[in-house]
Amino acid sequence: MSNARELDAKMLAAHAPDKFMEIFFTHIRNVWRVDGLYFLGIEDKFGTQAATEVDSYCHKILGKIEAKALAKVLEPKERGIPELMTALKHSCWSLDLQDKTYEVSRDRAVLTVTACGTQLTRLKKDLPVFPCKQVRRGYLESFVEAFNPDLQLTCKFCPPDERPEGAWCQWEFTRRQES
Repeated sequence: MSNARELDAKMLAAHAPDKFMEIFFTHIRNVWRVDGLYFLGIEDKFGTQAATEVDSYCHKILGKIEAKALAKVLEPKERGIPELMTALKHSCWSLDLQDKTYEVSRDRAVLTVTACGTQLTRLKKDLPVFPCKQVRRGYLESFVEAFNPDLQLTCKFCPPDERPEGAWCQWEFTRRQES
């Protein structure tokens, strides 16, 4: 670790745990603010379709990078559904989701986003709901594939799909069925 990095680590470690967490979540939120600002800039200049294509491309790569990095840091003994969900819970995307639920068993997991900050922000700005299924599916599929190619993702619903009240998207994680 470089001297500057060590000084940064000491600075952060000097904060009380609750203040450290506040700083941490502020930085996670800022990552997604930048993502949103880039998207809005591209959308304004080139349209929603072009912005979605660029966003999808970036998030698909991010999913792979993040899964590999988290597996390296978390060092799971296995690479099954529970371990995948532990890694996903540690992802910057999941950590930014304030309202979500997880159902996790050995053979299946379901992640439901019950309040989506991105969508709620768009609605507050009088923007239409963003059809984010393509972007999120690319991110999650590449995350799953990089973590364990024997696992698979199924989108239960995500905009532009119809969705039940009280949920924005839902994703199911299972083992691949041999054909």
